[in-house]
Amino acid sequence: MDALELPATVRTPQVSFNFSDNRFRLVGESYPEDVSSFYNPLFDALDEYLEGLASGQCRFDFELIYFNSSSAKAIMLLMGKLDEAASRGCQVDVYWFYDPEDNTMEELGEDFGEDLRDANFILEKMVV
Repeated sequence: MDALELPATVRTPQVSFNFSDNRFRLVGESYPEDVSSFYNPLFDALDEYLEGLASGQCRFDFELIYFNSSSAKAIMLLMGKLDEAASRGCQVDVYWFYDPEDNTMEELGEDFGEDLRDANFILEKMVV
């Protein structure tokens, strides 16, 4: 499977899905005009990757500085897919990076992390 790389725009995060290295990242801001058209290809690519990941490990980094409520739903779906893979025996590490001066993003990360049952969740301060 090829890597999926999308540059950040004013309204969408940088996407770096490196399937061969089992490493995934979303970086920046997320408030696309059409959340479905932006995130559905990411869901499809991740679903295809996770189907083939019977065991092994992957890492997903969220380095978001802002997102709207529609993007929050998409992030919850992404985390649900990762948690499901972890429940099947894969080692899934989810990193949530936040600006140390941004309590809101830290709290959102904590909230997302509480919903994960099987994936490892790591809350990390961004190095600024």
